[in-house]
Amino acid sequence: MEVVYMAKKFWVLFAVIVVSLNYGCAGKPPLVAELTTGMEKVTPAPLFSAPTATVTDTVMEMVYVKGGCYEMGNVFDYAGFEENPGEKPVHEVCVDDFYMGKYEVTQGQWELIMGSNTYLESLTCRDKKCPVGNVSWNEVQDFISRLNSRSGGNKYRLPTEAEWEYAARSGGKRELYSGGNDVDRVAWYDGNSDYRLHPVGAKAPNGLGLHDMSGNIWEMTSDWYGSDYYSKSPRNNPTGPDKPTGPEIDRVVRGGCATGGSPNQRTTKRSHAFEHTTPTDRSRSLGFRILRTP
Repeated sequence: MEVVYMAKKFWVLFAVIVVSLNYGCAGKPPLVAELTTGMEKVTPAPLFSAPTATVTDTVMEMVYVKGGCYEMGNVFDYAGFEENPGEKPVHEVCVDDFYMGKYEVTQGQWELIMGSNTYLESLTCRDKKCPVGNVSWNEVQDFISRLNSRSGGNKYRLPTEAEWEYAARSGGKRELYSGGNDVDRVAWYDGNSDYRLHPVGAKAPNGLGLHDMSGNIWEMTSDWYGSDYYSKSPRNNPTGPDKPTGPEIDRVVRGGCATGGSPNQRTTKRSHAFEHTTPTDRSRSLGFRILRTP
């Protein structure tokens, strides 16, 4: 029996690692010297003064993010990080005010809104505070629609890629990871996660009070992926290409995951759900965070 149990455990771990590789979620961590040399010291900014919004009876905390302009894209050129042409050129982007989910949407919140859970599919983390994964684009849209119905409006949605990066970088600051330059302090990744998801909020927040925007689970955005989109992006509130830009290319995903190397947890790291060729496909390493308009 013990042999069978160990074999099952091995294949579950193997499956998690294979799925994570599909999103570029594996990579050799750079040396500590390569992480710190020539980098700007980042001091977390204080929370904005606007109050935290809490969704009635879902305990879905939303943090106010004051809009502004920032240099979007890979502002870091350091040894040890793979060069991703899709993260260039660096360009100025301006976003309006919004509220961002303090945490990734959890299993408990999903179960409360949808009446079901994904515990069996999320084998590495079955706590109600674990981020929900293995949910499709259509299911996420259904979740948001139900959430909007409960709140009596249409203010909840996925963030755009520009909004996501602005929030992850504590309002557009030069932060390598969301909350600073120490990946272990702010992110679950292959160096500290034991190759499994963890309950949200266990790592330090960024300067806006947002948790886990680096590491733990990839997060959906509303934008279609375009490798050359940064070269033609509008300045104000960009929303990405208006349609898929190639075969097996889908929505932008951000934030990295628990089974990926530290380079993949960067705030500027772009990837896309290239296996999600239909709106019903799923991945255990992909979840989401919601945005609310004021």
